[in-house]
Amino acid sequence: MTNKTYDIIIIGSGAGGLTAAVALAQAGKKVLVCEQHDVPGGWTHSFTLKGYRFSPGVHYIGGIEKGGSLRRIYDGLGVSKDLAFCELNPAGYDHIWIGDKKFDFPVGKENLIARLKEYFPHEAKGIDAYFNTVEKMTASLGRLGRIKKAGDVLRAASGIISVLRWVTRSGQDLIEHCVADPLLRGVLAGQSGDHGMPPSQVSAFVQAGILQHYFKGGYYPLGGAFAIPRAFVRALKDAGGDLRLKTPVKKILLEDGRVSGVRLDDGEEIRAKIVISNADPEVTYGKMIGREHLSKSLRKKLDRVTYSVSALSLFFAVDMDLRAAGLDSGNYWFYDHEDVDGLYKLGLTDHVLKTETPGAMFLTVTTLKDPSKMHTAGPGRGHHTCEAFTFVGYDAFEKWAVSKHGARPASYEAMKEDLAWKIFQAIEKRVPGISEHIVYWNLGTPLTNEYYLNATRGNQYGISKSIRQVGPGAFPVKTEIDGLYMCGASTLSHGVAGVTGSGMAVAAKIMGCKTTDLLKQKGPSPEIYPSEDISQWPAHLQKKIYASLNPQNGD
Repeated sequence: MTNKTYDIIIIGSGAGGLTAAVALAQAGKKVLVCEQHDVPGGWTHSFTLKGYRFSPGVHYIGGIEKGGSLRRIYDGLGVSKDLAFCELNPAGYDHIWIGDKKFDFPVGKENLIARLKEYFPHEAKGIDAYFNTVEKMTASLGRLGRIKKAGDVLRAASGIISVLRWVTRSGQDLIEHCVADPLLRGVLAGQSGDHGMPPSQVSAFVQAGILQHYFKGGYYPLGGAFAIPRAFVRALKDAGGDLRLKTPVKKILLEDGRVSGVRLDDGEEIRAKIVISNADPEVTYGKMIGREHLSKSLRKKLDRVTYSVSALSLFFAVDMDLRAAGLDSGNYWFYDHEDVDGLYKLGLTDHVLKTETPGAMFLTVTTLKDPSKMHTAGPGRGHHTCEAFTFVGYDAFEKWAVSKHGARPASYEAMKEDLAWKIFQAIEKRVPGISEHIVYWNLGTPLTNEYYLNATRGNQYGISKSIRQVGPGAFPVKTEIDGLYMCGASTLSHGVAGVTGSGMAVAAKIMGCKTTDLLKQKGPSPEIYPSEDISQWPAHLQKKIYASLNPQNGD
């Protein structure tokens, strides 16, 4: 047993855990973050394979523009001094392909509305209705969140009515309420990979929130996703906080029904009166607390909770000029047909194992988002790094779950090779010739997520964002156990912005203050570089990029 004690121990260094850690350390608390992986960041970490760097969980972030919600947190915690961002193609941060038709989502709500009306002039009224409804829904939620006293209820009355109207309805209900064209319905459902659910099963508020989140553009961290945890770890250490990597927590200790600390896998015990878990509910309650310590209602909730979908994650590099092939810094959503809801339902199953190529897929070229990522030395110089994803259910991989990571049976490795080829063949349909230029690839499965991220059933987004599992149906940041708190994708929201917000919320709850009271560092505005215009980048980065684009010219 260690003699060292802390005010607060945080389990997991995902975006939520690190945000809470920095805010609380800056508020004067003695904070320790325990991370099971050998790098911090959770879904915001990056990893390097054969010299190529990949970022599995960050492909674009909203709220980075001036005045944006995430920007305010980064500036207020001072982490902005160690961050810079690339702005994705403003003419199309998302490209939705349905069959052989491409639909671009440009920056700006009005621009997006105008573009959709160009594509679907006969649905002009429905498009206006859809965006007006989305805006009312998200605004109503914001007003409800600001209710503090009885008088606020009257002022928020119209918002309450709007929320009640949609609280039991799905994203598909929202789309179909406004538009009738099947192709337009598919386009409006095209960002569903950002929550991973069939639109007919996801909460209408989640569907609306994702659309609105990117109205002012999508951004990518300069250098890759790991830049975010790196900045937070620096801020944590500057504030006197501690981070321990390769430190799995086995148990959350209780004394007389309240938190007293944690026990690590190696048996070491560390004391603290407050513990924040950035792990999902099954890991937190089922493994680290134990169901015997939970109330009947919480056990019931835990037993019936469903987790979000998992995915096949293909990381690869090519020696092909992908910009010349027609790709840009935007994200590519590929759907074989307009029944996007049906394709996501197949994504909850083992369908991808049985079909020739996946019918729904996401592709991003991270070296077009951040051109400075292109290799400038060695055999990978001038190569593009790409990440492709298609959803799959966990059940298809459960038979291999008992085997050890790094020592899976030959059948598992053979299956991975077959699945990778299926994904490459699907990409080939959209980017002819790309499969002949592959210089490296590696495929992750739901078991990969489970191992590296301690994600129950390999989930991508915490608990599924179904109608009954959002808002009051999600898990609160303050638990029923005295001294135990939670943050992360199973609480307030998911995605980088959502879990960062949960970290701020839990810190404010512990400190008994407003979140704005914890944002006092006045960090400088982060630099933002346009992914599509290298001439606007600083000279030293331009030199690096042009050297990568023309490897034969030397340094």
